Amino acid sequence: MSSFAALSPYLVLIAAGFLPNEVWRMLGIVVVHGLDERSELVIWVRAVATALLAGVVAKIVLFPPGGLADVQLPIRLSAIAVGFAAFLIARRSVFAGVVAGEAALILGAWLEGL
Repeated sequence: MSSFAALSPYLVLIAAGFLPNEVWRMLGIVVVHGLDERSELVIWVRAVATALLAGVVAKIVLFPPGGLADVQLPIRLSAIAVGFAAFLIARRSVFAGVVAGEAALILGAWLEGL
């Protein structure tokens, strides 16, 4: 197998997944340059983005895909609660919330025997 053939799945992932998103991110940076963070438009866009993210997380937790479906619902909900608590305790640190929630999910799955 040639080295190009071995790398082709990664090249497809970059070309189809990463690059199209980066174009929109860079365009967004150019467009919002100079907008006031406290303007009603920016606040509305932030609220819509937060609501969309919350909807995606809720869908993944309530109707889990793949291996996550093997983890019981109470464990998934507890992991969200732990992550949110860590987020608040760590002065609204998204990183702390994600790490704590993921650790709680892994621990719960391990204790369940998965």
